[in-house]
Amino acid sequence: MHKEEITELFRRLLQQTGAVDIAEAEFKRMIGEDESLRNEYREWCHMVGSSERKGFTDFCEEYLDSQDSIWNALNDFDE
Repeated sequence: MHKEEITELFRRLLQQTGAVDIAEAEFKRMIGEDESLRNEYREWCHMVGSSERKGFTDFCEEYLDSQDSIWNALNDFDE
């Protein structure tokens, strides 16, 4: 799994669950059951400079902020 693939997994979980805390719980369940995924996550955290404890939630917060920025830009354009 590459960096883009793991972040796509993060986005998909977030979209499916609709909440960061539920998505995080599901992701933690997944990495608890899949050693390969856990290793990929560990590597991803190292690459982006985040801790394993906060990496997923940091990504989600950044992703949601970027989505808000897109909507704000579209709303500004409409006005």
